Amino acid sequence: MTDELLGHALVEEATKKSGLVWVQGPDSPARALWHVWHEGAACLVGDGPGEQPLPGLNEGAEAQVTVRSKDKGGRLVSWTARVRQLEPGSEAWDATVAELKGKRLNAPDGEAMTERWARECRVLRLEPTGDRAPMPDGSLAEAPLPSPAITRRPIPAGLPRLLLKKRKRG
Repeated sequence: MTDELLGHALVEEATKKSGLVWVQGPDSPARALWHVWHEGAACLVGDGPGEQPLPGLNEGAEAQVTVRSKDKGGRLVSWTARVRQLEPGSEAWDATVAELKGKRLNAPDGEAMTERWARECRVLRLEPTGDRAPMPDGSLAEAPLPSPAITRRPIPAGLPRLLLKKRKRG
C-alpha cells in the first residue's frame, strides 16, 4: 500500500513540475508534448491547426508517459495512462481548457483559442493506471522522426568562391 501511494505521489509531482512529457501511443513513436497536470491527469490539446500532433492517442487506448526532470532533462519516471477524450462544452472540458489556456504560449488567436480548440482540436486526459515502467539500463536514444524541417543539406557549389571573394575584398 505504501509503495503504491509513493508511486502515485512520484508520478503526480514529477508530471506537475515538468512542462513536457514524452508520450508513446500503442502504434506510434514517443513524442514530446506539452501538458498541464489537472485533477489527477496529464491534460493535452492538439490535432488541430497550429497545435501539437497527438497520433495514436485515441479514446480508451493506453499510452506510455515518460516524465523528465525540469532541471536536468533526465528521465524521472515512466507510467502507463488510459487516454480519455473530453467533449467540448462539458464541465470537465471547460475546467481542463481553462488550465490549458493559461499555459499555452504564443497562441495565434489569443482569447479565441478556446473556441478554436472546441471546433478543430482534441482535448485529452492521460489518466494514470497505477502501473509504472522500470527504468531502462541503457540509452533509449533514437534518430529524429522524418520532417521537412531539416538543417543539413549539401552546400551550394558556388558558396566557397563567394566566401573567399568577400575575404579578399575586406
